[in-house]
Amino acid sequence: MARYIGALCRICRREGEKLFLKGNRCDTEKCAVERRKYPPGQHGQGFKKLSDYGFQLREKQKAKKMYGLLERQFRKYFERAERKKGITGEVLFQLIESRLDTIVFRMGFAPNRRSARQIVRHGHIFVNGRRVNLPSYEVKQGSTVGVKQASKDIPEIVDSISKIEHRGIPSWVEVDTVNLTGKVLNIPSREDLQIPVQEQLIVELYSK
Repeated sequence: MARYIGALCRICRREGEKLFLKGNRCDTEKCAVERRKYPPGQHGQGFKKLSDYGFQLREKQKAKKMYGLLERQFRKYFERAERKKGITGEVLFQLIESRLDTIVFRMGFAPNRRSARQIVRHGHIFVNGRRVNLPSYEVKQGSTVGVKQASKDIPEIVDSISKIEHRGIPSWVEVDTVNLTGKVLNIPSREDLQIPVQEQLIVELYSK
């Protein structure tokens, strides 16, 4: 499947804010957004006024890059959100947050979403006692997610768990840091999702 292999810090600089694509590094002085607060490229420091369409497009691109989704994947989530009851923008992010790779990241088993996706693909994660290696697998409310017994000593997972107090755990999941298991308590509301995205602009873009 197609995937972005370029510099992650360029994405954050392009959007003008931290998307935490590199996990804990984003909280240090090495963060590229802190060091160079302008878009990348030859004309990055030049001022360019965006149109309404430009603002809507940037919000969609920001959300896609933050979750590591392709356009086709993101569009499918939007179409599903439109068919469900509730506010489309809020439902959109509830669906994306229900992905297994995102849940693994939220529970602190991985330092960022890209690493979480790799951990899932390599078969290190169990859902309700069954191994699942599909990052897009939808985790339901009440489901239990855990790291495979033989994978609990993987340095990346151990290091991520050791920094979980600094990152914090969302209120809609609970985590046992000793046994490396967690449970999805409920579907997160928009207030629970501390993400720098104006979902209404995305809805307006796709509704044209």
